[in-house]
Amino acid sequence: MAVSARKKLSLDKYGPLIALGVLVVASTILYPRFIELQNLLNILRQVSYTGIIALGMTFVIISGGIDLSVGSMTALAGAFAIVTLNALTQALSSFTPMWLGTLLCILVAALVSIAIALAAGALNGILVTKGKIAPFIVTLGTLAIYRSLTLYIGQAGEFRSSNSSYGDMGMSVILGIPLPVWIFFILAALLSFALTRTKYGRYVCAVGSNEKVARYSAINVDKIRFISYMIVGLMVGITAVLISARLNSISSTNAGKDYEMDAIAAVVIGGTAMTGGKGSIWGSVIGAIILGIINNMLNMLGVSPYLQGLVKGAVIIGAVSIQSGWLTGGRTEK
Repeated sequence: MAVSARKKLSLDKYGPLIALGVLVVASTILYPRFIELQNLLNILRQVSYTGIIALGMTFVIISGGIDLSVGSMTALAGAFAIVTLNALTQALSSFTPMWLGTLLCILVAALVSIAIALAAGALNGILVTKGKIAPFIVTLGTLAIYRSLTLYIGQAGEFRSSNSSYGDMGMSVILGIPLPVWIFFILAALLSFALTRTKYGRYVCAVGSNEKVARYSAINVDKIRFISYMIVGLMVGITAVLISARLNSISSTNAGKDYEMDAIAAVVIGGTAMTGGKGSIWGSVIGAIILGIINNMLNMLGVSPYLQGLVKGAVIIGAVSIQSGWLTGGRTEK
């Protein structure tokens, strides 16, 4: 019994890392150029956007919730960022020195994006905690609301930045590593500390593990869950700035499409239990990288992009099956 428990613990803790190692070796064998530095950096940059959202999603899922609105939220926050940026660029066109005016435009646009995403996350949190509506229903509804607002504001078109420096920021590289990758790993380190080393992190796990016991322990369950939705809102706001800067535009129809699926998949692959109560930020980072490698290899091997969703779906089902013990012949109970 003790040996079985140790095996289960090892699989939970090191399973995603082992899977990543096996995937890297297999990808290198199938396509030797996979291991080239530029390709690896491209993978990390591509996964950084949904990976950052996955960091916030980890808190929501550990607390026993879900957020399906993050893709639409990204589009809405990115749209406001570019609208704000264009308005300020025009207003401060004669600002001296010019570099300072540009910096102010980008800074304010980023803050507006984050504020919009935080407000959207707060709305989700209030409806879940105070409205006592199931998180799945709430975020399914706000998914439609946020996307509809973006389409209305942009008239189903594209928001284009008139400030070329914004695009330069999105494509910037620091010490040979793209800016989004730096931000992804810095945020992962900060949120990992919050989850494992703070009272809030312990409370999140307690709430997700057993809400009734958490309430008897004088934990403010609603507050903990509300903060979790605010954290994912913050991560969405940061991602919206990064993705809109990279493209120097935001599509009202396609921006953030399937981000919720990629973020949830990364969290689940990383070992976070969909039933709540346990999870790991670094596991979610590994999960995001695993998804990125899978997408990269499918592209390199010429697999139709229409089949990539099939692979993602199969990976999610497999990860949840392993967690439940179905594929390993065991059974876990909450």
